[in-house]
Amino acid sequence: MFHILVVDDDKNTRLYLKAVLEADNYNVCTACNGREALELMDSEYIDLVVLDIMMPEMDGYEFTSLLRQSNNDLPILMVSARQLPADRHKGFLVGTDDYITKPIDETEMLLRIKALLRRARIVSERRIVIDDVLLDYDSMTVTRGNEVIELPQKEFLLLYKLLSYPGKIFTRIQLMDEIWGADSDTGWETVTVHIGRLRKRFEGWNEFKIESVRGLGYKAVRVSA
Repeated sequence: MFHILVVDDDKNTRLYLKAVLEADNYNVCTACNGREALELMDSEYIDLVVLDIMMPEMDGYEFTSLLRQSNNDLPILMVSARQLPADRHKGFLVGTDDYITKPIDETEMLLRIKALLRRARIVSERRIVIDDVLLDYDSMTVTRGNEVIELPQKEFLLLYKLLSYPGKIFTRIQLMDEIWGADSDTGWETVTVHIGRLRKRFEGWNEFKIESVRGLGYKAVRVSA
């Protein structure tokens, strides 16, 4: 069971979020500000933090900044009544992973939490599992049953990136910058070539597919649940 820490100076909000999360089978503990949250984290294992911004003693921005300065990559979802773009920008600049505004849409919050936990697991384990398919980052292999495919580095990184965010559309430029580097002299057309190779390699595999999104780029779709 995942352990989530709710940090908010409003008692009613803490109780509300705790009830919503526990109803979705999370283990939940609470703190009323960033300083209390840090003290609690010394004794409790936490998988993710749901964090308010405006709090006494230590606000959400300072809490997040302190964690990131200490190289702590704990997933953080900021939840705030502040809706201005500048507030969201500041949240991301200090290191939050996601940001939603109050009043809270329960379904959206739970979906965002699931996505953050999944991505954190992918990063820590360096593996993606889709039914019988395993992508292993360290060996750059894709395994299904007894079949092991060792991919060239760029092809593997491209597939791993797309399958880390199923359903998310990436432009060719985004993929080019991240995998080949922003300073690369290679044209974005090489992304198209590598996508073609991946499709050919995994043609007939039912677990996932790579789709073209006209005028935008590409996305990976996990076909199986």
